[in-house]
Amino acid sequence: HLNQCAHPKMLLFSVTPLDVVKIRLQAQRNPFPKGKCFVYCNGLMDHICVCDNGNSKAWYKAPGRFSGTLDAFVQIVRSEGIKSLWSGLPPTLVMAVPATVIYFTSYDQLCASLRLRMGDHAQEAPLLAGALARVGAATVISPLELIRTKLQSQKQSYGELTYLIRSAVQTEGWRSLWRGLGPTLLRDVPFSAMYWYNYERGKRWLCERYRTREPTFTMTFVSGAVSGSIASIVTLPFDVVKTRRQVELGELQAKNLSSQVRSSTLSVMSRIVAQDGFSALFAGFLPRLIKVAPACAIMISCYELGKAFFRKQNQERRTFTSQT
Repeated sequence: HLNQCAHPKMLLFSVTPLDVVKIRLQAQRNPFPKGKCFVYCNGLMDHICVCDNGNSKAWYKAPGRFSGTLDAFVQIVRSEGIKSLWSGLPPTLVMAVPATVIYFTSYDQLCASLRLRMGDHAQEAPLLAGALARVGAATVISPLELIRTKLQSQKQSYGELTYLIRSAVQTEGWRSLWRGLGPTLLRDVPFSAMYWYNYERGKRWLCERYRTREPTFTMTFVSGAVSGSIASIVTLPFDVVKTRRQVELGELQAKNLSSQVRSSTLSVMSRIVAQDGFSALFAGFLPRLIKVAPACAIMISCYELGKAFFRKQNQERRTFTSQT
């Protein structure tokens, strides 16, 4: 029944521009950190300017700095062409199949098993099953997630990306391909736990309200959209940290800083707040929400539709076999 959800190619194609914009917003840094200097040239003379207040809304706007979601869309299309909005689509399509199959299969099996074992606490089974299923799926596809993030963070060829990955592997070993796995798990595991728990409760509440045993397509769609929206907002800071960690691949090696810069999730989070302010932890809020809400709704609706269809087919087959 997972084949219904294992090939969401049209969905991925439609939401990839939002992913690109979200990552660009998250990867950009404050060009005016407090106490730093920058050189401004007006065509006649050079000026050395000191940033006193660290305010990103200074009198000079650094090139490539996006002020919001719409501004990012416009600037990316103007400077790099409309094709750049679909950067990283190939690795996204490649990792969609194993990620979806591992995730949904693991969740289904774990949830059924945990409900039998948890007794009176069976209602909490989706929370634990969702978290455990996400750990496996996120770990398997982490290298592909890294490649996608690098491609979407700035315009670059596959040749340049291959060189960066080779340099990172030579310098830091194969573990560098799992760069950003920590914040990815801190983002995805709570997201998955909250999503499945709220989804199952929301679906059950809607069934009770409309007095039906089986949820309709609309019920699963609404439950998926709402639970996905809540989970995406709560886990957004870890998504920002994950993006920063993965974008750093190659940059630290080029500056010989790979062994000097602390890159734990907490230290990166502290550095983001110190340089760009607390609001930087919620960069890309709008494109992430616009992407995640419908994606969760469509995926879970297809999943439930597929389950219901094949359950009916199996029941009919068993009935036919018993009659013959």
